[in-house]
Amino acid sequence: MDGFPASNAYGVSKAAVIMLTRTLACDLARYSLRVNAVAPGFIEAPMASRLSDRADISEEAFRRRTPLGRLGQVDEVARVVAFLASGWASYVT
Repeated sequence: MDGFPASNAYGVSKAAVIMLTRTLACDLARYSLRVNAVAPGFIEAPMASRLSDRADISEEAFRRRTPLGRLGQVDEVARVVAFLASGWASYVT
């Protein structure tokens, strides 16, 4: 993904969470602890609206940068989190 204006700290912190997740997953697997992170793309929520307003970027620009061509929904992310917290994801770390 490319950067957006006025989102420097957000982009850097999201990259840090990804690397922290990977290293913790490696360190904690020996204790049977799974470590996962959910890093969704653009979600139809107030945060995306604020970014759009602050950086003068339209929602259409978000859609063009998203493979599915639409913003995600909060419940779609919630279902992923529920799956990762379930026993069905027992081998996902």
